[in-house]
Amino acid sequence: MGCVDIAVTAPEAVPEASARRPRVTLWLLRGTVTAHLIAVVCQPVLAGLFLTGDVAAIEMHATVADVVGFLTLGTIAVAIGYVTGGRGRIWVLPVAVVLFLAEGLQIFLGYARMLQFHIPLGVTIVVAAVLLAIWAWLPSATRARGGRA
Repeated sequence: MGCVDIAVTAPEAVPEASARRPRVTLWLLRGTVTAHLIAVVCQPVLAGLFLTGDVAAIEMHATVADVVGFLTLGTIAVAIGYVTGGRGRIWVLPVAVVLFLAEGLQIFLGYARMLQFHIPLGVTIVVAAVLLAIWAWLPSATRARGGRA
């Protein structure tokens, strides 16, 4: 009977960089907040077109408002996965919910023609959407909850 040599090798160490690779849930979150940002930034442009005499722009403004709401609902769904499955930052979920509620109020104020509230709230929503999208693309978004790496 012959002797069989079995070489046992240690598994290769996982490079530290791959530990920080974004999870699928973060990529989904990045996609939804970026799409949301694009739609939100279109809103003041469409409102401005309406104010300069393009009456049809107000219909598009209303349609994009609906799209913004649906994108925020999608962001909430993705944020749930990011927080639970991806161990992402917890604050992302309540921010998405508050953004959705603010956008609902924004739509109401627009249809009620309460522009004294509609315009400042719109500016706030744009700023929040910009900040959320910027954060989603920062390296710190890849860190797991409680992680310091």
